[in-house]
Amino acid sequence: MRVNALERGVAAADWVAAKRGRVPEKPEHLVTGERGELAALFFLMREGFHVVARRWNEGPEPGDLDLVAWQGDVLCFIEVKTRTTEGLAAPQMAVDQHKRKILRRLAEQYLRHLPGDERAPRTRFDIVTVVELPGEARRIRLIPGAFGWSERGRD
Repeated sequence: MRVNALERGVAAADWVAAKRGRVPEKPEHLVTGERGELAALFFLMREGFHVVARRWNEGPEPGDLDLVAWQGDVLCFIEVKTRTTEGLAAPQMAVDQHKRKILRRLAEQYLRHLPGDERAPRTRFDIVTVVELPGEARRIRLIPGAFGWSERGRD
């Protein structure tokens, strides 16, 4: 219930900012992506994830980690893909080999920033798809363990 109230509060604040002209102009695809990331954030919170970072990058690597969250004792690196049309390919198909390589490098960088000298926590790469079609309810899907640390096996 508190997550729902928080989500409504953020939406209200965004609405007020837009009405006052305090929202910078951005290309529509960036606005869509940000809206999807925010929807995924609240979805994951409702599912019991503890989100610890959003759009994380602290170094020379290109790109960012959309969301980093703990699900129990597993640290999840989460890529969010948002679509406003139904194309031929599912949204998660946009996380191709090149994108997975970037996400792995960023995840390694994130792990190096964790405090302590103990072994790294268990990790997982997830994808959250957000589909927003006109006149329909938003559809959000979590794909846990969507890919691994290497391209061998399921990748």
